[in-house]
Amino acid sequence: MKFREIRLENFKCYADAELRLDEGVTVIHGVNGSGKSSLLEACFFALYGSKALDDRTLDDVITNGAEDAEIELAFDHGGEAYRIERRIRFSGERAQTAKCVLEAPDETIEGARAVRGYVADLLRMDAEAFVNCAYVRQGEVNKLIHASPSDRQDMIDDLLQLGKLEEYRERASEARLAVKDVLSELRGNVDEIDGQIEAKEEKGLHEQLNELESERNETTAEIERIEDQLDTARETKESAEEILEEFEEKREEIDELADDVEELEETIRETESERDRLKERLAETRERRDDLREERDELLVAARDAEDLDADASASDSDGDDGLVEAVEDALDELRDADEQLRDELETLNVEIQEHASDAENARDRADELEATAAEKRDEADELEADLEDDEATLAERREKLDDIDDEIEAAKDRFDDAPVAFGDAEAHREELREQKADLEDDLADVRAELQTARSKVEEAEALLDEGKCPECGQPVEDSPHVDALADDRERVEELDAERDELAAELEAVESDLDTATELVEAEREVAQLEENRDSVERLIDERETALEDRRERVEQLREAADEHDADAEAKREDAADAEDRADERREEIAEINAERGDLRERRDRLESLADTLDDLDDVESEIEDLREKRTAKADLNDERRERLSEKKERKRDLEADFDADRVEEARSEKQRATKYIEQAESTLEKLREERDDLIDRIGGVRNELDELESLRERREQLVERRDALDSLYEEAEELQETYGDLRAELRQRNVETLERMLNETFDLVYQNDSYSHIELDGEYELTVYQKDGEPLDPEQLSGGERALFNLSLRCAIYRLLAEGIEGAAPMPPLILDEPTVFLDSGHVAQLVELVGSMRDLGVEQIVVVSHDEELVGAADAVVHVRKDPTTNRSTVERGETPALLAE
Repeated sequence: MKFREIRLENFKCYADAELRLDEGVTVIHGVNGSGKSSLLEACFFALYGSKALDDRTLDDVITNGAEDAEIELAFDHGGEAYRIERRIRFSGERAQTAKCVLEAPDETIEGARAVRGYVADLLRMDAEAFVNCAYVRQGEVNKLIHASPSDRQDMIDDLLQLGKLEEYRERASEARLAVKDVLSELRGNVDEIDGQIEAKEEKGLHEQLNELESERNETTAEIERIEDQLDTARETKESAEEILEEFEEKREEIDELADDVEELEETIRETESERDRLKERLAETRERRDDLREERDELLVAARDAEDLDADASASDSDGDDGLVEAVEDALDELRDADEQLRDELETLNVEIQEHASDAENARDRADELEATAAEKRDEADELEADLEDDEATLAERREKLDDIDDEIEAAKDRFDDAPVAFGDAEAHREELREQKADLEDDLADVRAELQTARSKVEEAEALLDEGKCPECGQPVEDSPHVDALADDRERVEELDAERDELAAELEAVESDLDTATELVEAEREVAQLEENRDSVERLIDERETALEDRRERVEQLREAADEHDADAEAKREDAADAEDRADERREEIAEINAERGDLRERRDRLESLADTLDDLDDVESEIEDLREKRTAKADLNDERRERLSEKKERKRDLEADFDADRVEEARSEKQRATKYIEQAESTLEKLREERDDLIDRIGGVRNELDELESLRERREQLVERRDALDSLYEEAEELQETYGDLRAELRQRNVETLERMLNETFDLVYQNDSYSHIELDGEYELTVYQKDGEPLDPEQLSGGERALFNLSLRCAIYRLLAEGIEGAAPMPPLILDEPTVFLDSGHVAQLVELVGSMRDLGVEQIVVVSHDEELVGAADAVVHVRKDPTTNRSTVERGETPALLAE
């Protein structure tokens, strides 16, 4: 499998990015925090969706401030092309998947869950397996070594598909136990059914059924006889009830008619009273009309005298006041137009006043600002002049410090005048002396050990001589050829003792020279530090001199600017006085216009009063006409009510003449007798029906028991057949469970051996030193590192860099095992390393480069490494640069021309 292209829009720190990935080793390079890892997270998210987010949510995927994000990944797998497109969009307060489509060679898969399942089946690994095998995420390089043995075993077994065998074995075990439980239950059920069949056969169910059916038939016949008599009684009762209901309806109609007659008579009286009240209101309204006519005439005279109306227009004709109303409205319109014109002139003048006032205020404010600015600039110039003296003093002190540093450098170099080496060679000289010291210490230790052995041999020989025995063989010394060897051993002790003293003296002299060499190295370092300090002081002096010149120029500029601001402020205050004079002129014009508007308002109020009076007069005339019409309508309505009253009285007399009290009493007696019989018959029927229902229930119970007896016999036959089948199935499940267990153990052992071999090959390739001999992996995936001396080490005891390389080697070995084990059926995904150099020093980074190169040589088609380390770039076939804009906080990607260019 190979990634071909990834396209991002509003994904995390990427607003819009597109990247092509080729075969071979690709290094994604950039500074920390630039967004390198987000590119790999986008590929992982495209494949597995929310399962790739760990504890994060879809909200974290979308760029801050954006509403949606798009991720599109194109990849090849098994020689076929695939493309996944995901769109995440905010819906309310949470982000949700708006689109998820996978374009496969032969079909299209839609939906986040369906796509994730398809990818897991295609790659034969879910999201967790992907990060345990092919994707070494940032900070998780030590994940496998930190895992417990059981967790590590589960991870690797799942990757090697052995977890399926354990799942199948557990299923077979569960099936076997389930069959066993069912068998136990079945055997108990057969015994229970046998007891139930025996108990039911002892009851004599067929005899019970015959007796109960005879009793039921007799009870049913009695019920039918009583029901016939009950129907006759009900018919009698219904006939009596119809007669009583008929006379009750007539009684109710008579009562209703009496109420209607009374209500109509009352309504007629109330309507006549209402007509009297309308007559009184009509007289009052006519009086109000006369008053309004007098008021209208008075207002007309006043308007004519004020010449608000023409004499012809102010005269009312005999046909009404319509012409007068129109003349008043025309005069009011003329007055309103004149007032509107004056108001417009006022608004214009007010605007001009505001503008002049604003101009004056702005000019005064600007003058204040200019004067304040001038004062600030003079203050700043005074402060700068005061600082100039302090800076010049500081500059003199630094020049004196520069002379002192030169004296110290010269004094440090003078220490090399009588030294055995020249200035600059002290470090090499000290290293040479350290090597001499180490050699002398080794030689001295060897001599001391040999001296100790020789002295022990002499002491033992002298003790044997004192006892009269040979120091070589322990036999009596008489005529022994070995007696002379003791003298040689004593001579050897003296030689070793002298050699020891000589070596000790040489070591002491070298140690003294080493102390001197160390002092010279410190002197060289002191000189280097002093020269660095001297350069810093020189830079500070140059910077201070430049700053002093700039400040002098700044003081002169500030004082000139302050004078210019004072002159501008004076001009602004003169502008403000001119604007205030223009505003006062406009205020006088406004006073004249307001007086004219007051006169117009009096004339308009007089005409509006006349118009209101004319409107009121018209309303009164309408009200008089309306009262006349209402009075006539109420008279017509009472005439109709009197006709209905006469009809109802006649109907009431006819109903009262047709009422027969004897017939009603006879109907009540028949209803009472029929009701009493019905109650007695229904009580008897209820008891008989209960008896019949009980018999039916008992018959049903007996029949049910007979059915149950037959069902129990059939059930027993079925259970016996099923029991026999489950006995055979139990044996098959037990055999299948053992087969899966044996197969898993055998495959695990084979995989452990292969993984151990590949792990050692990879670790030896990238970690070539004499400290470790090999790595051992047992059947439970417990890892042990052996030193050259055979001492076992837990991987946790390795240094940080060694432990990181160890884990990377383990990951690569697992990757190789998976690739070789299922090659052709499920091509492996790219090998992805996200910031693998976090725990590595420069030496270990070089070994990581060797590891990457070896995986490429072993046939891994695509390797993607994310790192800010320059050393990894040399192993790359392609380089991708990631940069983040500090202003927008958005990242961009671009492919580098050649890895060599970046390395330079």
